[in-house]
Amino acid sequence: MKTLICGSLAYDTIMVFPDRFARHILPEQSHVLSVSFTVGEMRREWGGCAGNIAYNLRGLGASPVVMATVGDDGVAYRERLDALGIGTEGVRHVPGTFTAQAFIITDLDDNQITAFHPGAMTRSHDNRVGDIAGVGWGIVAPDGRDGMLQHAAGFRAASIPYVFDPGQGITLFDGDELLAMVEGATVVACNDYEGKILCERTGLALDDIASRVEALVVTMGAEGSVIHAGGGTVIVAAAKARAIVDPTGCGDAYRAGLLYGLAHDWDWERTGQLASTLGALKIGSRGGQNHVVNRDRVAALYAESFGSSPW
Repeated sequence: MKTLICGSLAYDTIMVFPDRFARHILPEQSHVLSVSFTVGEMRREWGGCAGNIAYNLRGLGASPVVMATVGDDGVAYRERLDALGIGTEGVRHVPGTFTAQAFIITDLDDNQITAFHPGAMTRSHDNRVGDIAGVGWGIVAPDGRDGMLQHAAGFRAASIPYVFDPGQGITLFDGDELLAMVEGATVVACNDYEGKILCERTGLALDDIASRVEALVVTMGAEGSVIHAGGGTVIVAAAKARAIVDPTGCGDAYRAGLLYGLAHDWDWERTGQLASTLGALKIGSRGGQNHVVNRDRVAALYAESFGSSPW
């Protein structure tokens, strides 16, 4: 059975400035700001929530299908997904646009200056959930605003259970829109900061939101995660990361674990522990898709963290 991953595909260009921004940006001259940073290190990464989630899920042996939009520069990304065995029948080319991309400059204090161009992502609503056959589970991850609303409605219309993951797109919606996507979902996943915004915009407490879905999953980074389900809570410890290099894409890796557990009818403890393991595996590499994901490697880290095998 396929898992449909609705979200963004993007290119991330990361540049490292070997100095501190504070030495070059004068607060008293900020009204006439004109600075140029010479960067000594630059790399381009595969990114976007849909790409990251699908990468991790495929590594577990699942059958993810990406639903996203790319621009005229998206051929290489589609070829990569095809080579990995990830379904691309939901990837649409939008002529005359660029694929979504972020340009990130980081200084020695880990401060960041980011420019994000959504490009083809603004046409994500051109895709239809109903066009993909054989879907057992889905996720609505950060994407174009209209696309997220439409994909949530599409899953509801097709009676396909889905995870609603508002992510950084949460500020695009008012309370009523967020509530509609929550109430149509089977599971809601967010980090603790996004959970606070979700409560503020909907006017509901976390317990109230949890009562409207089968589970509300709240991640807290190194402090682990909490899964509110069935009127109770499951506390999931953070898996033991062998190295801490880059948190980019850790949330997406975690969501891939959720989707795998849901598709296989696992209990919440086992599902959360798998999700935590994938997040810990990812944090040891730079970028969202440079870590090696396979069942043996995941099982070894899972056992190291939780004392048993997930399989």
